[in-house]
Amino acid sequence: MSSSDRLPMDPIAEARRQWIAHGWSDAAAGMAAITSLMRAQQIVLARVETVLRRHGVTFARYEALMLLHFSRTGALPMATIGARLQVHPTSVTNAVDRLEAAGLVRRTSHPTDRRATLVELLGPGRELAVRATEELNAEVFAAPGISPAAVTSLVAVLTEMRRSAGDF
Repeated sequence: MSSSDRLPMDPIAEARRQWIAHGWSDAAAGMAAITSLMRAQQIVLARVETVLRRHGVTFARYEALMLLHFSRTGALPMATIGARLQVHPTSVTNAVDRLEAAGLVRRTSHPTDRRATLVELLGPGRELAVRATEELNAEVFAAPGISPAAVTSLVAVLTEMRRSAGDF
């Protein structure tokens, strides 16, 4: 965001002030936390998408490529991809369809389970995953916009929130 686009005040702090002024003080801190988290997610997603757009993939497709890249054999069942990425089977099918059309993965029959379909990472998919990760590391992950100590604290807080929600 350029300096000319910046607001002269923090709208979330103002919303919190308004929450308190309207008698919702017991929920004001939580509203500010959730709203801040959602805004931070928008900021981070925009940074990530800027990098991934250069590679022609969305974050969902990038995650699938990296999951396959990290697997022992470079192939996983569709259901495993969905479970590990915590997405609906339809979302996995859509991502794999697009990755397959781009020549980055291919579907194959599972050798021991006729009901399952494997998704196999192809050479171009592996190359794209590595290049995109190198750029994400340099442009986003190594400099998330907060101090290393804050990163550690943030991960701990978000892990607590995810655990409380039953994420794992």
